Amino acid sequence: MTTPMTPFSINLAAGTHYFCRCGCSGKLPFCDGAHQGSDIQPYVVTVETAQTAYICACGQSQKRPFCGGTHKTLDTRA
Repeated sequence: MTTPMTPFSINLAAGTHYFCRCGCSGKLPFCDGAHQGSDIQPYVVTVETAQTAYICACGQSQKRPFCGGTHKTLDTRA
């Protein structure tokens, strides 16, 4: 079994943040507008205070855009 995709650990300032949902952003995990022209919209998250956040990289978390630990259970063998 190969290592599953681990989350992005990022420091978020207080305020609103936009996280990529289409997977095409050149600024992952943040949205850069690459979804334009599609029906896909970014995840919008507002935080009241600065904090460290773990952003899902496997695409399977039930708490997206945040990591819920699902990557630990995935069988990533091709």
